[in-house]
Amino acid sequence: MNELLIGLLGAMLSTNPVVSVSNVVARTTGVALPVTDPNDPVEQEFQKLLAADDAAAADVDQWIKDNNAAVDRGEPASLTLKMRIQERFQEVRRAYDEFIRHHPDHARARLAYGSFLNDHQLDAEAVVQWEKARELDPKNPAAWNNLADYYSHCGPVKKSFEYLAKAIELNPRAAVYYQNLAIVVFMFRQDAKEFYHLPDDQAVIRRSLELYRQARKLDPTNFALATDLAQVYYFVKPPATDSLMAATLAEQNLCEESLAAWRDAEKVAHDDSERQGVYIHMARVCLSYGRLKEARQHLAAVTDPAYAVLKNRLERNLTDKQKAKETIAIEPPVTSAAAPQE
Repeated sequence: MNELLIGLLGAMLSTNPVVSVSNVVARTTGVALPVTDPNDPVEQEFQKLLAADDAAAADVDQWIKDNNAAVDRGEPASLTLKMRIQERFQEVRRAYDEFIRHHPDHARARLAYGSFLNDHQLDAEAVVQWEKARELDPKNPAAWNNLADYYSHCGPVKKSFEYLAKAIELNPRAAVYYQNLAIVVFMFRQDAKEFYHLPDDQAVIRRSLELYRQARKLDPTNFALATDLAQVYYFVKPPATDSLMAATLAEQNLCEESLAAWRDAEKVAHDDSERQGVYIHMARVCLSYGRLKEARQHLAAVTDPAYAVLKNRLERNLTDKQKAKETIAIEPPVTSAAAPQE
């Protein structure tokens, strides 16, 4: 893999875990989970617990920002910050423990507590809460999804495939579950090949693409989802063929598929910066397939300084390819020496 591709795709491969969905984060994922009567005293107590969790997270975020700002001004870093964060964390943890002690069969509290523990890198304790939530409410897809997240990191990965399939079965209208399964299939290709009995890596990648497409149908305006799908095309290879003409056509079709995916992403970009990021990718695709004029046109549309390094690198690659193409065009064909006359 070349340096540019590492730069463009590194984040997707290393920092794109399965999206944890629980009652705590459902507001941001769009996955609606059932709740009880808002006037129920237990429900009101539970909502206060969630609010306390959110407030603690906001406090910690602000403390970290304030500390970083102080350091930027040349002031010493806080010596008590770590202790304050730990105390705030323990305060919320005690509140969860107290609630669950009084309401041990509250599945949604178990889900929320598991997410809280997971956020603080207490994975083994989080999975205990999620397993209990699944036991209490096996029809809640969030429990299956969160456990799939755990098993994608800690193994066995096979359980991630199984549990995400169950989450999809329980809520087939939730795009995030298809997206999560697409990510796991893509990142664990050998496991996916064995689990789904697929012939090779390319079949696995195509399976991941199909899952991304299903997610996109359910969440068509999600820019991050659209770009994740488009990036998978960097790993797709045209089918093998004995015919040069067929191979050329297959490459052209694959290039068009990839560009179409990036055009879809462009349509749902939130701002000009995101659109210019798409143009960087489109330029790279065109460059990879020898469509140098189109690559240059896409790069010309990139003016954001944030992309200057990538743009310059692509422009150098484009110049090198153009020179190589011109050299091939002007060099005379090599002919073998004539045989001596007898």
